[in-house]
Amino acid sequence: MIHERIKEITDRIVERSRESRADYIKMIERNFDSSSKRNKLSCGNLAHGFAGCGPTDKDLIAEGVQPNLGIITAYNDMLSAHKPYEDYPKELRTYANDLNATIQVAGATPAMCDGVTQGQPGMDLSLLSREIIAMSTAIGLSHDMFDGVVNLGICDKIVPGLLIGNISFGHLPVVFLPGGPMESGITNDEKARIRREFAEGKIGRDELLKGESDSYHSPGTCTFYGTANSNQMLMEIMGFQLPGSSFVNPDTEMRRALNKEGVKVLLENVRSNDVNRTLGKLLTEKTVVNGMVGLLATGGSTNLTLHIIAIAKAAGIVITWDDFSDLSDLVPLVARVYPNGPADINHFHAAGGMAYVIKSLLAEGFLHQDVDTILGHGLEKYTQEPKLIGGEITYEEGPNDSGNEAILRPTSNPFQVTGGLKVLRGNIGAAVIKTSAVDEKYHLIEADAIVFNDQDDLISQFKAGKLDRDFIAVLPFQGPQQKGMPELHNLTPSLTILQKRGFNVALVTDGRMSGASGKVPAAIHVSPEAATGGLIGKIQTGDRILLDAKNGSLTCLQPDLESRPRREVIYQDGSHGRSLFSNLRKLLSDSESGAGIF
Repeated sequence: MIHERIKEITDRIVERSRESRADYIKMIERNFDSSSKRNKLSCGNLAHGFAGCGPTDKDLIAEGVQPNLGIITAYNDMLSAHKPYEDYPKELRTYANDLNATIQVAGATPAMCDGVTQGQPGMDLSLLSREIIAMSTAIGLSHDMFDGVVNLGICDKIVPGLLIGNISFGHLPVVFLPGGPMESGITNDEKARIRREFAEGKIGRDELLKGESDSYHSPGTCTFYGTANSNQMLMEIMGFQLPGSSFVNPDTEMRRALNKEGVKVLLENVRSNDVNRTLGKLLTEKTVVNGMVGLLATGGSTNLTLHIIAIAKAAGIVITWDDFSDLSDLVPLVARVYPNGPADINHFHAAGGMAYVIKSLLAEGFLHQDVDTILGHGLEKYTQEPKLIGGEITYEEGPNDSGNEAILRPTSNPFQVTGGLKVLRGNIGAAVIKTSAVDEKYHLIEADAIVFNDQDDLISQFKAGKLDRDFIAVLPFQGPQQKGMPELHNLTPSLTILQKRGFNVALVTDGRMSGASGKVPAAIHVSPEAATGGLIGKIQTGDRILLDAKNGSLTCLQPDLESRPRREVIYQDGSHGRSLFSNLRKLLSDSESGAGIF
């Protein structure tokens, strides 16, 4: 039985979305056709579509009887998370052929790494890449050669972009195949210590690079619970990838078996000729609420407060930050994974992982059980774990108890009785704060503002010893329309050191922080942004600011704030490709609407 308050929130989302959702469903049903789209292609069209295939695949595709699957891949070998995808197309083609079907790479999308671009000019393109990925996905699928979609993508903007692009082809069945996390390196505490000591000048760059390399050391997803792994949680709890598949390490027998099983499940859904097994039908208001609950219960990335809104909007579902806030008031925090605790995602998986999280949330009515997934009706199948028996995947009942209550807890004994995120509102605007990583004694900070032009400005003042005091760092003009909303993760070491020195510090910005938002209270995604007239752009150094995560408020205490003249800051986009995105930036919505163009 679903929790009464969660039902109320879901019902209001359904009502709010009634017209837009109905229009989307009509489009899905209009585009759905039980016969292959390839039957409607001319001989010339079709010949172009299979010209590069081997003889067997050519014959199967030409006949138009057996399914042809399209792969949308975000592979590149610069991203550790996507390196495992290098050989997936050949591997998946073998699995499809064994099941009397074919598979082709339909298209590729960009895949940039926020970890590489942090503090660099390229970070200004990061959020914008989500829209490009969505459009690239649509282009790949536009050939009408495909009966179902295999999605290969993991990291920050990539999974949301892939999903938004797939939603525009929501009349097709889909599956997401993760690559899995790299094995654990040095501890997260050790990594944090090395970064702090470098920021304080106690160690040099060689020692810092060694520490980073010992942490990010091999193919696979980064092991902290940032946006990439939050994406994997989301795809699993929403039922778009196989149960227990999110956090299995790359290049293992289990990983390959799960890939094979994923192709098998997708083909079953294609061959069912059932519109209810298409993505557009699987992604409902209840599915989205389940994703939001999973994010809050596990203390996931703040970036998903943007992405879930944009994903839902693409399917005609209207989500607001108030929905997140109201859910967070009642959903307990049941996981502590770095940066919310010392454990990494491999430890989370070993302690019970997604099967345990979903089982415990279902038992207390925090998740909708009556949803459809790629495995059929009901979320209970996602409380099971995959086992490898005779080379084949068999699902068995998942754990009833946590393997380590320092990492995972039951809903009856959570780390916090409320979720990991909080929405703040006040005269500065609306913002999001990740409370799960912040000690409760820092949930309320009142201090004078220091306004900085950018990350480098703050870091240079820190190194000069000018910031040894209580203050709230304000970084305006970092929002979607101004700069593309870059992450400001480079601020974390300096602010953390100041906090450890005993100072009360916090951050307020219309930019993003990170899926790895740390122990310093950070009111991020401030909306409206400074570039569109938001009052964050009128704050001056010395203004008194109150950040209250307990009561959900963000207020500048200066009485003349609204009457001050508006400040204009011109963004110098310069090189590194940023000028190509000038027109796109102007189209981005505010953060509370998902910071998107669709």
